[in-house]
Amino acid sequence: MLLHLSTWTEVETYLQQSQGIILPIGSTEQHGPTGLIGTDAICAEVISRGVGEETQAMVAPTINVGMALHHTAFPGTISLRPSTLILVVKDYLTCLVKAGFTKFYFINGHGGNIATLKAAFSETYAHLEDLQIPNSAKVKCQVANWFMGGSVYKLAKELYGNQEGSHATPSEIAVTQYVYPEAIKKAPLSSEVASGHKIYSAVDFRLRYPDGRMGSNPDLATPEHGKQFYDLAVEELSKGYLEFVKGE
Repeated sequence: MLLHLSTWTEVETYLQQSQGIILPIGSTEQHGPTGLIGTDAICAEVISRGVGEETQAMVAPTINVGMALHHTAFPGTISLRPSTLILVVKDYLTCLVKAGFTKFYFINGHGGNIATLKAAFSETYAHLEDLQIPNSAKVKCQVANWFMGGSVYKLAKELYGNQEGSHATPSEIAVTQYVYPEAIKKAPLSSEVASGHKIYSAVDFRLRYPDGRMGSNPDLATPEHGKQFYDLAVEELSKGYLEFVKGE
């Protein structure tokens, strides 16, 4: 059930049965010479919708711009500052809590969002207490990174070994190929790809990782692999969501 394709009366009816909601969150950032700039948002959105269908959960609109400041030396990247993303998440959740939602399951597609999301949750809990909103004590937030799921990680290692890397990975590129086969990109990729450097400024990142990849070989991705990753992620995160909403 997609929030943006529902009416307010349908949401009101849903809340009589469940106070849980899934929030896809990703990023709009470079993913190497062949990865779509929307990769992280695309993956989070399609997997969230699959989990929503599997669990009959409400799915919120995708937050498709995240914290990706270190990628901004590459054209096309759009990023929020951590402080801005915290405010965005806090405002989203405050509105939804006022409506009656109390369990917020963020399906995340971008590693750079993790620290900021956890900070946003703490800010939101304190904010809701200050406002003395009814049910604020029941509000719980959780971040589930689809790419870190046990079954997904295992398959990526089986298919790609150490060529999975940590950014512009074949696993995430494969999911976008499954979702948008008409948008598959091809470009020459150097056999030598940088890895292991710490992340600092955007300028330093591009210097260390000149083509945007981090130890990855996205040439290994296929739409068929993407379907496998999608199925595994939906299955694992559906179980995670149901455990989360049933928990105290």
